Amino acid sequence: MTERTAKALETLGLPAADLHALPDSPHAFPDGAHYRVEIPSTEGPAALAAVLEEAERLDVAVTRISQGSGVFMCTDAELAELVGLGAHAGVEVSLFARPNAGWSASAMARSPVGPLIAPVAHGADQLAAVMDDVFRAADHGIRSVLIEDIGVLSVFGALRRAGRLPADMQAKVSVMLPVANPAAARVVADLGASTINLPTDLTLAEIAAIRAVVDVPLDIYVECPDNLGGFMRYHEIPDLIRVAAPVYLKFGLRGTTDPYPAGSHLTAQLIAFARERVRRARLGLDLLARSDGDGFRSSVAGARGLAVPVLGRAVAGAPA
Repeated sequence: MTERTAKALETLGLPAADLHALPDSPHAFPDGAHYRVEIPSTEGPAALAAVLEEAERLDVAVTRISQGSGVFMCTDAELAELVGLGAHAGVEVSLFARPNAGWSASAMARSPVGPLIAPVAHGADQLAAVMDDVFRAADHGIRSVLIEDIGVLSVFGALRRAGRLPADMQAKVSVMLPVANPAAARVVADLGASTINLPTDLTLAEIAAIRAVVDVPLDIYVECPDNLGGFMRYHEIPDLIRVAAPVYLKFGLRGTTDPYPAGSHLTAQLIAFARERVRRARLGLDLLARSDGDGFRSSVAGARGLAVPVLGRAVAGAPA
């Protein structure tokens, strides 16, 4: 890198290189915790109930679950059940705002370069459809949605600022909207991202450089499905927390592919996967404890800053 480039980046408040010194993060969650546990791909009420049951049995402080199939893939009754389970447990329920190009009649999404366009909202009609999912989630009391399109994120942020969405509603940026450098992280944070799911293969030094410019929580897969790289980063957990705090440790499952869109035909598998993801989290927390990680604080259910569902909201279709 030339001195000219380094100075130009520094004038913008951006690091001129990845931070290989791995500095401690000065940030924390609103409750003072350094990390939280997220169980991804929790598809529907039965899977959420299994997560909560297994979390109690294994003493895992699950604070957030996320779903990938989309709000529109849930009936009103299922949304009400998800809200009830999450609200009573004090656990954030984050549902995906869909659809996207990969689920439509997009030829490019099915081409060799398909992964580049599959996550986007394909045209104005899909942008509106995704926002329909966001509004429907809000109407039911859901306070966290996953977003994988930068245009959708910008609209979400604008509508939240304008009071058209609840002020406490959070935008969880999906791993499918790649935020792989500090400048990109700053952009999505400025657009309204509440948390940012980083690509699964970023090194600790690359993560540290991103943390240096944003203070929003980072979501990081400790283990991820094969179609996201199949990484298992359990032995990095202490450093991930130290460098990236506040961080959501996500426990996916290697040896699986995503089940989206999920449904009742997969119920037994979804429940089994949900339970195993909680077990994986227990393994990760045990390793952290053996690594003298007791100095790191974990959030518990109902902690400040969690987008826990709100009971007693209007049914779908009511004004946001």
